[in-house]
Amino acid sequence: MSSKLFSQYVIRFLLILALSVLAVFIVSELGIRLQKENTARAPQEIELVIPLGTAAKVAAGEDPPSIPDEMNFVVGDVLVVINNDAEPHTLGPMYVPANGTASMPLREADHFALTCSFNATNYLGLNVRQPTTLRTRLLGIAFAAPPTAVMLFVYSLIVFPLKPPAAGPVPAGKSSS
Repeated sequence: MSSKLFSQYVIRFLLILALSVLAVFIVSELGIRLQKENTARAPQEIELVIPLGTAAKVAAGEDPPSIPDEMNFVVGDVLVVINNDAEPHTLGPMYVPANGTASMPLREADHFALTCSFNATNYLGLNVRQPTTLRTRLLGIAFAAPPTAVMLFVYSLIVFPLKPPAAGPVPAGKSSS
């Protein structure tokens, strides 16, 4: 293989690698942004407010409209429950007195199903995920871009094969073999 043909292969592969990195980045970012749970953030305090009259609604079998069945968090978040109801409530190990607050740090990634006195189902799901960091994103690109580039490179050679450079004139007295 001539050095000119080899350099054409290298240039094509590097160009496809650059395009693959860009394509993988775009697909990755779209996936992160379309997730229903936002894990691409720093840990924070998240408040859950129990409105006045919640105990009466739960006793009647109704769900308070402002209280979800599940909540999503990242490791390091702190769930702060604010009880504006006239009755005390519980959430898992937390006791929240009437007109009081309680908090729970979320230190490990898992799915928790906690007993809950302020929801008609008597349960509240907590999804705790690892945060999506810049390192996580870069690792995803590093793992996905090279195989994508190799696959596209092979396909490009099938669809658009490289032609060897045309042989120049053979000097007099030399054979072409």
